[in-house]
Amino acid sequence: MPEGSDHAPDDLTGPERRLWEAYPTGARVDLGDDVPGDPATDRTVRAEVIGQLLLGRCAQRAGFVPAVRLRGAFISGQLNVSGGSVGCELRLERCRLAGTPDFSNAETRQMRIAGCRLPGFDGGGLRANGYLSLSGSVIDGEVRLPRAQLMGGFRMNGTKVTVQDPDKWALFTGGMVVEVGAFIRNAEFTGGVRLVGARMNGGLFLEGTVLRNPGRLALDAQNMVVEDAAELSHGFTTEGTVRLRGCRVNGTLSFSKAILRSPGRGALHASHSQIDELIFAPAEPVVGWVSLTYSRIGVILDSPATWPAVLRLNGLVYDSLRGGPPAARLDWVSRGEEFNPQVYEQLAAWFRGSGHDELARRTQLAKLRARRSTLRWGGRLWSHLLDWTVGYGYRPWMAAMWLGLLLAAGSTVFSIEPPHALKAPGEQPHLHTFVYTLDLLIPIGTFGQRDAWQPVGWTQWLAYTLIAAGWILATALIAGATRVLRPN
Repeated sequence: MPEGSDHAPDDLTGPERRLWEAYPTGARVDLGDDVPGDPATDRTVRAEVIGQLLLGRCAQRAGFVPAVRLRGAFISGQLNVSGGSVGCELRLERCRLAGTPDFSNAETRQMRIAGCRLPGFDGGGLRANGYLSLSGSVIDGEVRLPRAQLMGGFRMNGTKVTVQDPDKWALFTGGMVVEVGAFIRNAEFTGGVRLVGARMNGGLFLEGTVLRNPGRLALDAQNMVVEDAAELSHGFTTEGTVRLRGCRVNGTLSFSKAILRSPGRGALHASHSQIDELIFAPAEPVVGWVSLTYSRIGVILDSPATWPAVLRLNGLVYDSLRGGPPAARLDWVSRGEEFNPQVYEQLAAWFRGSGHDELARRTQLAKLRARRSTLRWGGRLWSHLLDWTVGYGYRPWMAAMWLGLLLAAGSTVFSIEPPHALKAPGEQPHLHTFVYTLDLLIPIGTFGQRDAWQPVGWTQWLAYTLIAAGWILATALIAGATRVLRPN
């Protein structure tokens, strides 16, 4: 920091002189406990005086750490240290700032603007060798932190930010780097929050925070990287879309007890992401669709009852599913707007790997039934036939059931209305109605009964029906078995 002067400016007011004299030792100047409303002469401090102190105009005192610590002041003008080097801590508590502080492209120590009222904050390109805290403040304008590097963390706990212009963001960043952690708990944002390309090396914590931007993006965090944990949970509420496309979470992404509402739009868009663990158990069913397309997730722990009616899972790959009964996953994968075989294949593979072979077969069966809607009428008819007869080969016992029913019906009818012999007495085999019916059902005559006896009257139509049913059952059984053995 440049060497300062021991001489204070002559035009300082009383509160400004107190602040100037307190700076070398870092003592706090307390002008009142409440946030001032309109400018008050006895509590007004010009922003340019604070800026001069931050930039080192006042001399330091040996053995002390200088700092600007001010409470309960009305700060007139704009605090502007853009591009400068601030070598001391700034702590403003319960102050009212008339202008938007400008720390763009500045180098600073830690800064705390807590419980204050201000019209915005500009920290584009800020490099803070410490934390930046706006906790408890009421901000009537945009907070800008594009390319900011915050080595000591970022805090906005209990902050309220309101932006009226729909083309602006309540919190605007891009490529921001936060070490230690970003703590934005129990905050309230009216307007979107943009964290595109951010790197949160100590985690992102948004518990209890409310984001309001209906019909637009409530949170845009595309390509964000989070180390440790991303807690969008325990009261985290959004009115608008949460976009996490292309995110990398090296830890847990949690929506436990969150509320996501975006009617008619995407409530959560997390496609093309890589997440070690996803906890999706909102406090209530999601309003709006959810997309996890082409993402890679290690473990999904969820509450199936809270998933929305439309769930886009095509291309999703996961290692493990937890939460809810395994059978509920059949409904889970069927919520897509269009048929996609990959979601069923992925689920069936997980079922097989976890020892649920029957559920794996049911998943494959559900896939074929869902595929039916994409076929033309001829394909749909054949699909229905395969389903009703042999369950596409996954339920071969159905063929045996149909065979048994047809055998019983044929044996009963031909016992009442016996067929006539086609050969002279003594040359034909003895009529056995059960074997005769079975011979009609088997596509290739085996027992010699079909060629020796001729049905009469209306039973001829029954015989034709049995022959046709036999061919259909045989064809369906072969087609189903082929599909099972060669599912691709």
